[in-house]
Amino acid sequence: MSAAITFNDVSRWYGEVVALNKVNLEIGSGITGLLGPNGAGKSTFMGLCTSQIRPSQGSLRILGEPVWCNYPLLRRVGLCPDRENYYEDMTGYEFVYWLTRCVGFRATAAKTAALESIERVGMTDRMHDRIATYSRGMRQRVKLAQSFAHNPDVLFLDEPMTGLDPLGRHAIFDLIRALGREGKTVIVSSHILYEIERVTSNIVLLHRGRVLAHGDVHQVRALIDAHPHSVSMMCKRPRQVAAKFVDENHIVSVQFDESGTGVTIKTRDPNAFYDRLTALLAEGAVDVESVHSPDDNLQAVFEYLVK
Repeated sequence: MSAAITFNDVSRWYGEVVALNKVNLEIGSGITGLLGPNGAGKSTFMGLCTSQIRPSQGSLRILGEPVWCNYPLLRRVGLCPDRENYYEDMTGYEFVYWLTRCVGFRATAAKTAALESIERVGMTDRMHDRIATYSRGMRQRVKLAQSFAHNPDVLFLDEPMTGLDPLGRHAIFDLIRALGREGKTVIVSSHILYEIERVTSNIVLLHRGRVLAHGDVHQVRALIDAHPHSVSMMCKRPRQVAAKFVDENHIVSVQFDESGTGVTIKTRDPNAFYDRLTALLAEGAVDVESVHSPDDNLQAVFEYLVK
């Protein structure tokens, strides 16, 4: 299957400021997290994909077609921008309805689409109130509703959790995962790493306009050989567990929790470590209650890569 989004040597600069620098990238269907600190190039990436910005160099395609001024293609694309631009006197329903009409829907179809998308973001009870009366979280929900009301094949969500309370974030996480299961290509932009971890393990990591990493976050972490992997275990006898590993050549360090119920071991070879741990558990030689890797996550991957 061909990639849904393809960048070929794409650069975009503003005067002497380079926002994206020779990006080569292919993104398939499903959910992909677009990560990076503020100023990394995320919004420029989204602007290029939605024909708001033209590349200074290179070319990009969505669904096999060139993007720039390709209006039939853009009807198959949805965008939830990071900026807020509303007609304050409109109701939430009117906002979604008329933007859906602008895509080409007839009145009856646009009404049905608007009602369904508003329901999916949990705004049915307030959809006939003026946007001027909405909280920031409500505005964000309506902005999300318009992005997928026309049933796009490719969806770009730029910082979609902005302004949402914890319950609202949980509901939108569920919605994004559902959109991915429906077969859409969903690009979720964020500088908050745990938000991306809630919806996907597939990432594109941008830093200073360049792609530092692309793929499954756990596979990316496995390639960072310069940094030992940390594995933390909770157990009743942490020193007994540690003693089973200290003579292994791949072990870098052992650190005990102050509580006396845990130990963190750093290893250069996580596969060898987990093989050894599995064997010990099968033999009943150690008693371990839980195991997790505190640096097998986006925060650690990002920190390792930018260093």
